[in-house]
Formats: sequence, structure tokens, C-alpha cells
Amino acid sequence: QVQLVESGGGLVQAGGSLRLSCAASGRTFRSSAMGWFRQAPGKERAFVAAISWSGGLTYYADSMKGRFTITISRDNAKNTVYLQMNSLKPEDTAVYYCAAIRDLDTRSWSRWGEYDYWGQGTQVTVSS
Repeated sequence: QVQLVESGGGLVQAGGSLRLSCAASGRTFRSSAMGWFRQAPGKERAFVAAISWSGGLTYYADSMKGRFTITISRDNAKNTVYLQMNSLKPEDTAVYYCAAIRDLDTRSWSRWGEYDYWGQGTQVTVSS
């Protein structure tokens, strides 16, 4: 079992930055890959980024790769995963969720249905 609690969301102006945190509890956290997803109003939940259990492998959605402004990281000593977002745009407005996945196949990491545990989400609002 893994329990996940996101924090760090809020209201920010376009061009600003936020760092989202996901605090985890449970013995399987350190052996789980972690992902961030987001869901905007009226849209499907979309993959943002994922990171392996060791932190040695990161994976970003194709829509994020060209921006160089989003970074996923984790600190297993603190049982926490982070999503650093810079140069935010109004289209980044969404509820952001972190999730844990036990499947080691990286092809699963972008599919929200493959994840085993979810947090409650944190709202990010970017004003223009």
C-alpha cells in the first residue's frame, strides 16, 4: 500500500514557477516508479512525467520535452517526489496528480490506467 499526498499547487502568473511535492507513505514507495498527471476541466487526464524507483530514469510527455521547463525528481530518503515547473503558461492550468506504479515496464508509465495508487490532486492555476 502507498498513500500519496500532493502539495505546492496554487495561483501563479504566466511565466512563473511552482514546485509540486508528493509525500508518500508505505513500504512499496521506494520500489515504485512515480508519475505526474494533470487534468484540465473538460479534458482527459494526461501524462506529464515519470521517474524510476532509483531516480535514474526519467520520462516526459512528448508535449513537455521541448519546453525544458519541467523536471521530475525524487528523494527516497524523504519519501517525496517533486515536479518543478518553470515558465508556466495558462494552458498548464489543471489539477495535478501524482501516482505510483509497480510495473517496471516503462511503456506503462504514460498510461494512467496502469498506475496502482493516486493522490487527491493539487490545483495549479496560471493567470495570463
